[in-house]
Amino acid sequence: MSTTGATADPLAALGELPGVAESVESVRKAVDRVYGHRIMRRRSNEITSEAALRGARGSAVLSGADWVLEEVRRRTDFRGDDEARVMGAALRLTAEAGQLLSIWRQSPLRVLARLHLVAAADDNARVGRPRQDGEPVDEPLVELPLPDAAEVSGRLEGLAELIIAGSSAPALVTAAVVHGELLALRPFGSHNGLVARAAERIVLVGSGLDPKSVCPAEVGHAELGRAAYVAALEGYVSGTPEGMAAWIAHCGRAVELGARESTAVCEALQRGAA
Repeated sequence: MSTTGATADPLAALGELPGVAESVESVRKAVDRVYGHRIMRRRSNEITSEAALRGARGSAVLSGADWVLEEVRRRTDFRGDDEARVMGAALRLTAEAGQLLSIWRQSPLRVLARLHLVAAADDNARVGRPRQDGEPVDEPLVELPLPDAAEVSGRLEGLAELIIAGSSAPALVTAAVVHGELLALRPFGSHNGLVARAAERIVLVGSGLDPKSVCPAEVGHAELGRAAYVAALEGYVSGTPEGMAAWIAHCGRAVELGARESTAVCEALQRGAA
């Protein structure tokens, strides 16, 4: 995303694209339904915990670890094969994201570095810093052209400036741009998708849209499928108004599906079935 142009608030300008206001309103209604559920008044901590687990699973699915929920719930050791390590990384990121909310608005690049360190769980010198030219990137889901290190650095700085400056844009728009920009740049040597989705969660929670973190967008992204995810990302990378609006709408639909998931959990708890 270019951060230059006539408007001082490019995120707010994206909020004015055709169809975006409708997506924002639809998301707000879906979130309100969860927060208005009677179970949320008495057992919100349980909903938050379950949403975290399901969100981690959804993010891992998009990174190639398609485990059933009960397997994620049962396992305690994630040091085995590649899929187990991906799942472990997703769970660690979900837990860590909640600890970084207060830092995000002041130092988003510090938060991103921390997220990568947590995901990689490795003392390799490349972990926790943007990649340099010639360093490989392991992100098999996203096969778009890879920006060079100079572009990555410049666009990360631009993104950080937008977040620190603040915006009148709806939380959905900001979250979608953070998510899309990190996937487009793939600034780290690994785990970029997991980090991008964790950053999206931080924006949605920290903005006040989903303060209890009970609307896991990762669940929705997984439900919509990897093909739709990549197709929507291509719209973001194109930079066209239509492509950007389609990506924001896709992220909005993912939040709605996450909200629906937690509403179903509330219903199950109310029936005493969970």
